[in-house]
Amino acid sequence: MNYDVLIEKAIEVRELAYAPYSKFKVGAAVMMEDGSIYTGCNIENASFGATNCAERTAIFKAISEGKTTVKAVAVIGDVNSYTYPCGICRQVIVEFAEGPEIPIIIIKNKNEYIKKTLDEILPGSFSKKDLEL
Repeated sequence: MNYDVLIEKAIEVRELAYAPYSKFKVGAAVMMEDGSIYTGCNIENASFGATNCAERTAIFKAISEGKTTVKAVAVIGDVNSYTYPCGICRQVIVEFAEGPEIPIIIIKNKNEYIKKTLDEILPGSFSKKDLEL
């Protein structure tokens, strides 16, 4: 799979982040089951608990438009190092991921990124399968 478009979209949307408190901009792009791509940026709030991460913003946009299966995720934060999804975002990705092997692309810049699987960044995850009786 070629991740160029997903990477470009994440980099672009990072610039739209609303991060007046932390100054830490994050952008994400998710590819859904039909190949469509949804983007999201972090959106901070003066009541810090009301802040939403870029990955969740992108996934929630896709879900709100009827897409339910994430096939790949790309995320960029600090352009000088690799920024991984936070724990809450990892859990949300698990909920909607096609499976534990979906690629998670962690971007530093257009030419520097690493590819992990969801299972590598959240081994032993708790999912809807754990709730099956």
